[in-house]
Amino acid sequence: MEQTGAKDMRVRPAAANRRAAPQGIPLFRKRRSGEIARRRLKLLLVSDKANCSPELVEMIKDDMIHVISKYMEIDGRRMEVGITKVDSPTQAGSIPALYANIPLINLTSKKGMF
Repeated sequence: MEQTGAKDMRVRPAAANRRAAPQGIPLFRKRRSGEIARRRLKLLLVSDKANCSPELVEMIKDDMIHVISKYMEIDGRRMEVGITKVDSPTQAGSIPALYANIPLINLTSKKGMF
């Protein structure tokens, strides 16, 4: 007997449901494990110098990307945030200082300021 209105219950292969990833867009490229390991190690070293967690340093970096991106186009993937020691102008010795290297893609302001 044939059912009327029955749904097709066949299982489709997973590959048939996947769409091809856009080519040439660096946001969608897979990172190599060496690149990921190098980034994690760098983050650990920076956070160790600052005596704060790697998660906190990463949150600071993400916040900086978010805020600066409101005003100009930046390359957040190549942005570097770190902690270094600088001589203190008010006390003997050195103190930790936050630094950022932020590659700019376009200096034209997103809000028409420049």
